[in-house]
Amino acid sequence: MAAMTGDRVAMPGFSDARRMSRHADVRPARLAASLRAGLFVWVPVCLAAGIAAWFALPAPPGPGTWLALAVLAACLLAARRLALPWAGRGRIGWPMADALHTGTTGLLLVIAGFGLIELRSASVAAPVMEWRYYGPVEGRLVEIDRSARDRIRLTLDRVVLRDTATDRTPAMVRLSLMDNTDPLPPLGQRVMLTGHLGPPPAPASPGSFDFRWLAWFEGLGGVGYSRTPIMTVAPAEGGLWAMHRARMAISQAIQTRIGGQEGAVAAALTTGDRSGIAEATNESMRASNLYHIISISGLHMSMLAGFVYTALRMALVLAQGLGAPLPQGIHKIAALGALLASGAYLWLSGGGVATERAFVMVAVMLLAIIADRRAISLRTVALAATIILIYSPEAVTHPGFHMSFAATVALILSYGPWSRISPHMPFWLRPVAMLLVSSLVASVATSPLAAAHFNRMSQYGLLANLLVVPVMGALVMPAGVIGALLAPVGLAGPALWVMGLGTRWMLWVSDFVAGLGGAVTALPLPPGPVIPLMCFGATLAVLCWRGSLRIRPATPAGAGMAAGIAMLVASALLWATDRRPLLLIAPEGEAVGLMTAMGRAASKPSGGAFIVGTWLQEDGDTATQEESAARPAWQGDRRDRMAALPQGWEIWHFTGKGAADRAPAACQAQRIVVVSERLEGGTDWPCVMLDQSRLRRTGAVVVDMGENGPVLRGVNDLLRSPG
Repeated sequence: MAAMTGDRVAMPGFSDARRMSRHADVRPARLAASLRAGLFVWVPVCLAAGIAAWFALPAPPGPGTWLALAVLAACLLAARRLALPWAGRGRIGWPMADALHTGTTGLLLVIAGFGLIELRSASVAAPVMEWRYYGPVEGRLVEIDRSARDRIRLTLDRVVLRDTATDRTPAMVRLSLMDNTDPLPPLGQRVMLTGHLGPPPAPASPGSFDFRWLAWFEGLGGVGYSRTPIMTVAPAEGGLWAMHRARMAISQAIQTRIGGQEGAVAAALTTGDRSGIAEATNESMRASNLYHIISISGLHMSMLAGFVYTALRMALVLAQGLGAPLPQGIHKIAALGALLASGAYLWLSGGGVATERAFVMVAVMLLAIIADRRAISLRTVALAATIILIYSPEAVTHPGFHMSFAATVALILSYGPWSRISPHMPFWLRPVAMLLVSSLVASVATSPLAAAHFNRMSQYGLLANLLVVPVMGALVMPAGVIGALLAPVGLAGPALWVMGLGTRWMLWVSDFVAGLGGAVTALPLPPGPVIPLMCFGATLAVLCWRGSLRIRPATPAGAGMAAGIAMLVASALLWATDRRPLLLIAPEGEAVGLMTAMGRAASKPSGGAFIVGTWLQEDGDTATQEESAARPAWQGDRRDRMAALPQGWEIWHFTGKGAADRAPAACQAQRIVVVSERLEGGTDWPCVMLDQSRLRRTGAVVVDMGENGPVLRGVNDLLRSPG
């Protein structure tokens, strides 16, 4: 039983309970507790399934859907409540009662997950811009970060836009600073600048990352840029914002003391402020699979908590040995100290989503120590996942959620073999070996997910992590903790020097590994079902395997494990056999990409760089836009481009000033005409006409050739948008 065997997570059935009751005096309350313990590890799995089902709906659930779910939930509750009495009276068999109890509980949790994400979506609902805006933008500065184009970005809340009603004004907007050289204002200050704003962008193609969902749950209703200086409207607020400014001051002090990109990385690891990290550094770390290190997540939080716990416990043992009157359970005192240190780190790091998730996981494990429970078990991970899904159900779609829990579960599975091997090692070798093994296990567990999410595989990422992660655990994070303790008395210099050595080593390894030949292999974008199949398949296989030490196909655990493996195989086959679209058209008509034998050929060497770059990345193509445009496919003037399609069709692309005047002449049968301007007049065209106004309604368009000619699909026709 799960309540008695630690990590054994097979769901106990009533048939098992009946056999137990025949041979022992097992009270119903104890039986119910055992049942709940066995089911608990499946709670986050069922919640995640309900959340995923909500995201997969083609339209928001209406009153009819909720009424049907309410009726279904009532029926499930009734069946679950009656299962045990019916079995006790002999009306149904114990196996049927077992299946009824287990199945109804799982379905109720799925419905609960569905409801959680609906409540979360309603709670963050805020106006989203549906128009283009240029003019003054006023708001309170709440975040400073850096964009993928290496530009400083400001996030403002309490926004005021000229001639815009309050009920249409976004709650938050984000602007990139194009030409900023002035000092940045402090957080909490009310500022004004002139900006270009628009709605959060739709995906570059069907299946691409949909930024609109991320913006929706962040309350971000408009994005854009500004070329003007920042003006102060009101002084910076105090209270909580004074604490945030103190955090940014610490970041600046670390960057100044250490210097260079080493200091910027050290500041990011300490305070979560990544605004000082150059995009070249980010790209190097992506290529070497070290980018996860500068995002404060479970790795950093667990290293910090582990260091504080070990240091405190050793200090308390020493004090106890010297005769200090300490209470029993000094490991609990150490766990409490580590918990407080983790909470302080959560505040210092700015409390991002990944950091909050990491804190929950570490806090659950430390509280388990304090409560005399097993800190390292699948039930502990299940509890952390359940808390996160209740608090932030949209996390189920985030790469960080998938990868952090994959790494954590893999480390727990490796804990048993490690605990049997480590006692035979020299004591001085165990910490280094543990860091190496944990790096290896975590890298192997997360690599498939990283490849699926980011369309790239770092061939030498394992080498980079083996060289860097032990230094992080043994040098960088302990030095950061010691520096934080010594900073109030002005003695943080030596600790920061040591921390700088560690980050300098990390950057050297990153550049070395990224510079190796074939360091990065580009992979095509997997179809939509691949990542869900991968995640749920691996979870099902692991939980069923842990639930039965001897897997037999005839048992539920054996069947579940087989189903999980089948889902993993299906995800691999779907990914391997997927075919990229023939033609991709940008949502503003600024770019067109045609798939050729040499790869996708862009219609222009410039313009729509982000869109075209996304297409090439999702094709698994490492070419630049300029290299893509040089591929043989397109002909004609740089503003008026034409390419041949199968079945005698042609694609024409008109851009630049006067494109709307030149395009109608090319509109003939068996032609697709794309125009980057808006066409006036009727819609009865002999060709397939895609002007700017139509493309803004459809979003990016994907074109494939069917039996009767081209088949067009727009992003907005295929994907459900937030709201």
